[in-house]
Amino acid sequence: MEEIIVDNNALITSKTDLRGNIIYANNDFAKYAGYTIDELLNRPHSIVRHEDMPRTVFKCLWDYIQRGDEIFAFVKNKAKDGRYYWVFTNVTPSYGIHGNIINYYSVRRAPNRKILPMIEEIYKILREKEQKGGIQAGVKALMEIVNSYKISYNELIFNLQHEI
Repeated sequence: MEEIIVDNNALITSKTDLRGNIIYANNDFAKYAGYTIDELLNRPHSIVRHEDMPRTVFKCLWDYIQRGDEIFAFVKNKAKDGRYYWVFTNVTPSYGIHGNIINYYSVRRAPNRKILPMIEEIYKILREKEQKGGIQAGVKALMEIVNSYKISYNELIFNLQHEI
């Protein structure tokens, strides 16, 4: 299927409730996903999940944001018409006046295209590990990859986005 290239000036934003249902989506989100805003609201954010994405990445994402940490990730999304688009994602929790997490805010930009072949290879490995040993095997493989760089997951992903 054909790739949609995200414009370098695009700022794809959304907000979800604690269960991952979309409560806000901007026009860039609708444009790249191929849905109207009304079609996106109150739907699970997984409406744009591409089958090439390892479950491991989303497990890590949820683990981070549910404990109150932000996370960076490279995500391959699927548009309504079946095409796909890559994004560099930053997800952060939003807090209420009592200090509790009330929702999650996601900002997505064009990814560093030079590192996408590397990300695709890592994601292929993670999917294979998941198929053989479940999500725990995928998480273990991801942590081994990250640890080989001797920096944190977020540092690695952020650095890859900004590599020249």
